[in-house]
Amino acid sequence: MIRKLSLAAAATLLVASPVLADTWVIDKNHSEAGFQVRHMMSKVRGHFNDYAGTIVVDPAKPEAASVEFTIKAASIDTANEGRDKDLRSANFFETEKYPDISFKSTKVKAAGKDRYDVTGLLTMHGVSKEVTLPVQILGYGKDPWGNEKAGFSTDVTLNRKDYGIVWNKALDNGSVLLGDDVWVSINLEASKKKETAAN
Repeated sequence: MIRKLSLAAAATLLVASPVLADTWVIDKNHSEAGFQVRHMMSKVRGHFNDYAGTIVVDPAKPEAASVEFTIKAASIDTANEGRDKDLRSANFFETEKYPDISFKSTKVKAAGKDRYDVTGLLTMHGVSKEVTLPVQILGYGKDPWGNEKAGFSTDVTLNRKDYGIVWNKALDNGSVLLGDDVWVSINLEASKKKETAAN
């Protein structure tokens, strides 16, 4: 009787014990946070060089995943030193006053095979707004050195005016110098965080 009770208790404990989620840390050497915006009749691309983040995923419950991602706004790089200085100024990002662009997820919803709608709070230029990012899981695997890796990507269009970035110049033809919509493309390779041994 005691043995049966012990087995029942062990089974209950096993069922009640949550599966540990995996934490993935962004590998900047193999990732990119880029953007594109219209300039007059063409488009200009750029990216950010300094960012960090973690993605927590439970393979058994992907909708319980969470994402935190932070970009250092001053790391903006459009391959033009003068333009980058202007983008850091009060005309645009005001990076001394608002050094970080951050996203923190609040909800994850399945949207197809390896695709999820990740809703969260995006804070930029001192303004926080809820946005939904269409995220694709690109896969999981090991690199040649045995490190566990995962890939994630998202593409979304944001209106810069929603975040108080409104500077522009009128052109003679009645249009304006810069577009309001900014296409954002983020491709991430992440490394699985290794568990530290208990003392």
